Amino acid sequence: MYTRRGFVRSMFGAAAITLPVFRDDGLHRIAALGGATAGRTPEDVAQDESFWFQVQQAFTVDRTLVNLNNGGVCPSPKVVQDALRRYLEFSNQAPVHTMWRVLEPQVEGVRQRLAGEFGCDTEEMAITRNASEALENVQLGIELGPGDEVLTTDQDYGRMLTTWDQRRRRDGIVVKSVSFPVPPPSMQFLVDVFADAITPRTRVIHFCHITNLSGQIFPVRDICRLARDRGIPTIVDGAHAFAHFPFTRDDLECDYYGTSLHKWLLAPHGTGFLYAKRENIAKVWPLMAAPDSMNDDVRKFEEIGTHPAANHNAIAEALTFHQGIGVERKAARLRYLRDRWMRRLEGQRGIQLHTSFDPAMACGLANVGIEGVDPGALTAFLWGRFKIIVTPINHPACTGIRVTPNVYTTLEEVDRFGDAMEGVIQHGLPA
Repeated sequence: MYTRRGFVRSMFGAAAITLPVFRDDGLHRIAALGGATAGRTPEDVAQDESFWFQVQQAFTVDRTLVNLNNGGVCPSPKVVQDALRRYLEFSNQAPVHTMWRVLEPQVEGVRQRLAGEFGCDTEEMAITRNASEALENVQLGIELGPGDEVLTTDQDYGRMLTTWDQRRRRDGIVVKSVSFPVPPPSMQFLVDVFADAITPRTRVIHFCHITNLSGQIFPVRDICRLARDRGIPTIVDGAHAFAHFPFTRDDLECDYYGTSLHKWLLAPHGTGFLYAKRENIAKVWPLMAAPDSMNDDVRKFEEIGTHPAANHNAIAEALTFHQGIGVERKAARLRYLRDRWMRRLEGQRGIQLHTSFDPAMACGLANVGIEGVDPGALTAFLWGRFKIIVTPINHPACTGIRVTPNVYTTLEEVDRFGDAMEGVIQHGLPA
């Protein structure tokens, strides 16, 4: 039977000579910056404002405001925007040819590069539109029956908890959520929380690599080993982790991993990936139907119908930009920016820091509250008075605002946030 996918695959060999080569000098400049830091530690480069000034010029962000909500969705550098635009324009010349026959097959090159960056086999990497789609493929596709228990935490992402709740309502599974303080006393504490909650009915353990609420990083490998020793598969939500701080698949040892690429990788909006260990692919039904011939093919998780090829192809430019900066330097810079405002506010009247300074437990995403100040009201005040964008978090474990700078954020912008927060500490919110 004729299918769009079959049509695309039949043309893969011809695609490379058909597509015009798209280039941008911005990538070469970023690569040169990386070379200029040879022999210097990431921590040293993190404080080199000349280096980061060059990185900042790669973005087209609005400098009349201070965007400290990069944890939601990040702006892409101009080189990625330009590639996306060119791919879209090329697609629209004659989409059944230019998009399906030329651009779509090139997703395989993106798959190879993403798999290389993550450290997995190419045939274990599915390119999705976001972490939610990646994770829901597994959550809704893994075999579970009445009474089977899923173990997660009450600080996991809301959409993923809603997905498990739907399976509870539909299939009669049991969802158990463990709690933990933020920041926790140690990484081992987080392992012990899961160990204590496992029962003979536990069939899946699902948890965040780094939480979206407070930026707590989890000891993924230790939890996954704990689960594997008991024959329990693990699903890790890495929406905020990939390209945020350095790690590879082998550092995790999980069965499934889902992430968004429009966050810390700075890829086009609406991009992500799902990693599924090769032997587990056939065990999971895809979110949208695929033929049984694809049962063992990770591409079955990409069966979503017609979609733009431009978005996933421009991931390649985002990867090059990311690699040019270097993930170790990037993580060091994000921690440097975080520490700049957290150290300033630490110990001031009413300040509640819900994120650890320990680099093993947190990176660029942090949560701060002011005792007696509503996070929603504080968020509105920071925007209305200072044009600073943050995110209110109303969770019993970490009520406050989430603050997430990125590589384009300047020291002046971080200090503007610190000034505003000190004003609230001293004078409160206006009536």
